[in-house]
Amino acid sequence: MVISYYGISCFKIQSGDTVLAIDPFDKSSGLVPPRFQTDIVLCSHNHPNHNNVGSLAPKQDAEVFAITTPGEYEIHGIQIRGIPSWHDAKSGAQKGKNIIYVLEWENMRIVHMGDYGEDKLRDELHETIGTPDVLILPIGGGDTIDAETAAKLITHIEPRIIIPMHYKIHGMKTKWDGVETFLKEMGEKASPEERLTIKKRDVPAENQRIVVLKTP
Repeated sequence: MVISYYGISCFKIQSGDTVLAIDPFDKSSGLVPPRFQTDIVLCSHNHPNHNNVGSLAPKQDAEVFAITTPGEYEIHGIQIRGIPSWHDAKSGAQKGKNIIYVLEWENMRIVHMGDYGEDKLRDELHETIGTPDVLILPIGGGDTIDAETAAKLITHIEPRIIIPMHYKIHGMKTKWDGVETFLKEMGEKASPEERLTIKKRDVPAENQRIVVLKTP
């Protein structure tokens, strides 16, 4: 399995010939929208930074299978569960719906938190998320959690591999914290990698690993 990052919350995950995309953004973000072929696309919520399904092309003249609502799905051997949550909920107003996606793929559990913005992880969310092999979570603040809250969430969930997202990168119009703020909060250093190539046997049994991915 290969995981690539395109900026904001957008990822391409590929295993063999199967490609899954998450949260494609449009040009209003200040970034060049992702352009690649995919079988499946997941959108965490209806916002231009997350719902630009039209930028992605179907493979071999087939239709892209788009998931934009919570629920349970199975396609191309991937079990997908979309769990409703909130973003920008720091004031307690629970402003804005968000979907957390839990993927069971290649005997691994991959969790993409979308625009998660709750200060504390509710028990029902924790039970469904479990202990991910790979946790992809926002860390830049704004409408989502910041570095401090992300660090507390990681302590609570105890994932094996952590991929930060939704932070400031060159060209973006939105003002978020950079990834260095998160790394400092975690007391870690990480050199950006082009992509993450991962199999179940590569998942750390005990120690956590933070993987910072480059954007195109």
